[in-house]
Amino acid sequence: MSRGDSPVIDVEERVIGNLTVRIDRLLCVGFEDCLDVVPNGLVLDNQGIVTFTPDADGLTREQLLAACRICPVDAITVLENGTHIAP
Repeated sequence: MSRGDSPVIDVEERVIGNLTVRIDRLLCVGFEDCLDVVPNGLVLDNQGIVTFTPDADGLTREQLLAACRICPVDAITVLENGTHIAP
């Protein structure tokens, strides 16, 4: 599956502290609600899909959970020590 000229990676994952944050790039439709919550940690890429910024490693647990919970399509998930905690 692709959007535009570039293939879409299914899931982008980042470990931040003891949390694993996953962005499902096939679910994300670029509503940008999560960007309102953590503008310093997430950004839309050239395909209009949310991705992590280099500053994402500094996000707090509360910020990550808020970004996850505000996503209307549940494209962001958060795991803590391997256990799914949000959405």
